[in-house]
Amino acid sequence: MESIREFLTSYPLLVNLFWIALIATILYFLRKTVLNRLYPHMRESSSWYAVRKIATWISNTIIVLFVVYAFGDNLRGFSTTLGLAGAGITYALREVIVSFAGWFAIMFGDFFKTGDRVLLGGIKGDVVDIGLLRTTLMEMGEWVNGDQYTGRIVRVANSYIFNSPVYNYTAYFNFLWDEIHIPIRFGSDVKLAKTLVMETAEEIIDQYDEEADLQWRNMRRRYRLENASIEPQVFVSFDDNWIEVSLRYIVKNKRRRGTRDELFSRLLKKFEEAGDSIQLASETIEVVRSQTLQTDEDNQ
Repeated sequence: MESIREFLTSYPLLVNLFWIALIATILYFLRKTVLNRLYPHMRESSSWYAVRKIATWISNTIIVLFVVYAFGDNLRGFSTTLGLAGAGITYALREVIVSFAGWFAIMFGDFFKTGDRVLLGGIKGDVVDIGLLRTTLMEMGEWVNGDQYTGRIVRVANSYIFNSPVYNYTAYFNFLWDEIHIPIRFGSDVKLAKTLVMETAEEIIDQYDEEADLQWRNMRRRYRLENASIEPQVFVSFDDNWIEVSLRYIVKNKRRRGTRDELFSRLLKKFEEAGDSIQLASETIEVVRSQTLQTDEDNQ
């Protein structure tokens, strides 16, 4: 016993490190056990992510407090050294400090939350984690069209919110306005085409009307916005090549590609049923024989 006491007195640093390692190990397995028991009951709940993050923060906070308690005397001198070298440390860690400030702004500034679809730092994706220094996105776009995942995980520094725009596709209004454009040949029945496009839109889009109207009214309470139509709208224009029938409509932000596919599929079927009344157009090149060339050939 006497030798153990002498060892503890002679090597207090090793003793403190041992206790820190022991407490960290106990907290790790305790956190894992609690989360494993909660997961079967909460895996389908949106609260699971928050519970997991809170458990991690609590365990990390306990470890930090114990470190401060165990090395309190040594930290006094260390803090004095940090104070003298504060300017250099601040410059060296400026990106880390700004990223931490970005995390604070994200958590309390209502920029976005986990599950939101954002464009951040030039990267578009769904927010899957918000860390102290970086925000993790499940990327979409790039070589994949239609707002679908690429499968890559991207981590963006939180400092980006201070020097670049943050686009949130799901904040307070879970809908987007989208458009499709249908080119038809000159001579087609434009009135019939507009009717079929509107009928198709009402069949598919009208299911969102009540929910979209409620969310848009909430947006107008929060921000100074002009009223915008959430009803499908059909517009006609033309150029040298064809008549273009355009449909403007609202769609849930995560249903954009599926809705476009459904609209085009039904429109193709209805246009086929309309027969020659509506003919889809494509880019064509008309070759006109020069009158001068024709005269030269006749003279020969």
